[in-house]
Amino acid sequence: MTERPRYSPERKAEATAPLPPVRFAYDAHTWKEITHLLVNLPVALIGFVYVTTVLFTGFMLTVTVIGFPVLAAGLMGARKLGAMERARARKLLGVRIDEPSPLPLKSSNSGFFQQLWMMLKDPVGWRTILYDFIRLPWGILTFTITLTSLFVLWPVLPFIARGLTNADRAMVRGLLSPSDELERRIAELESGRGVVVDAAASDLRRIERDLHDGAQARLVNLAMGLGLAKEKLLEDPEYAAAMVSEAHGEVKLALQELRDLARGIHPAVLTDRGLDAALSSVASRCTVPVKVTADLNARPAAAIEGIAYFTVSELLQNVSKHSGARTASVDVWRTEDRLLIQVWDDGRGGARLDGGTGMQGLAERLDAVDGLFVIDSPPGGPTTVTAELPWRDRSFDAGRR
Repeated sequence: MTERPRYSPERKAEATAPLPPVRFAYDAHTWKEITHLLVNLPVALIGFVYVTTVLFTGFMLTVTVIGFPVLAAGLMGARKLGAMERARARKLLGVRIDEPSPLPLKSSNSGFFQQLWMMLKDPVGWRTILYDFIRLPWGILTFTITLTSLFVLWPVLPFIARGLTNADRAMVRGLLSPSDELERRIAELESGRGVVVDAAASDLRRIERDLHDGAQARLVNLAMGLGLAKEKLLEDPEYAAAMVSEAHGEVKLALQELRDLARGIHPAVLTDRGLDAALSSVASRCTVPVKVTADLNARPAAAIEGIAYFTVSELLQNVSKHSGARTASVDVWRTEDRLLIQVWDDGRGGARLDGGTGMQGLAERLDAVDGLFVIDSPPGGPTTVTAELPWRDRSFDAGRR
């Protein structure tokens, strides 16, 4: 699973590394700064023309259907211009700024209009548009001062260039730096909300299908059989008794199907006895011998407990159907404010997120609640799946009620 980029100590030291002192001599840093100032004008012209065209066209067309998509596409293009400006600042000014997180469009299961709204309110795109809009007068000023100083004030040009490029550095850091933590979390939560809604809708459809095709159909047959037995009761008591006996068998099967369905919704053993007993129950139904170890001194919140249960349940189903394993194990423990789950088997390996065994769905569900899902499954095995969930105390649910 791909992790989000984080600042490392090396990158932080690189980002805050002091520039060499300004000297009257023209060294490499000075020439880079002069080049940056001279290039400001053509780059600013391109950015200003793009921004004014996008804004004018987009806002003028908002009275029609295509106005908002045009504006959204313009904002996505502004992100590209921002990336080019950050690259220029890294090359010529020594400003080390990480790239903003991409919009979670591909990982989101939301519809076209939700993705369009996500693009329209993208803070990175709007800050880039503001940057390009205010850069034209600054680009004209820096180009004029630098070009004039090359011929008139060349002895002090290194000091002038350093002062002007410091203003450029401040603008790049202020407007083109990545979104802050709050913006990143908002984008993640919006994407996760779509995953949760889709998962809930899928579960409801599954329950409806199981009721319609299973217990409901069996109960309809049972009612018809009892009706026929009632009609035959006086004419042919032996035949009626046989039909009642058959109906009794149908009742048992219907009850078993309803129990299985209820277990799939939320098993009673999980509510009554907790995660350890519920996972042991799941392991007992696996076709592979499974050792369960749960090191929990308290029960997590019901929602977290349910997600952990269904995650292990689906992973053990995959072990039964696809792994060819001889043994497996499930370990659950708490580390500070995280609940960790590890499912191991000695099967053939080769499990992937895109392998068609529901792994991608599990990863998306855990990601929606700020969890992690990691697969280590080399060809030939063994396979180790690690899931991580945020820990919330059970008192959290009681407080909400």
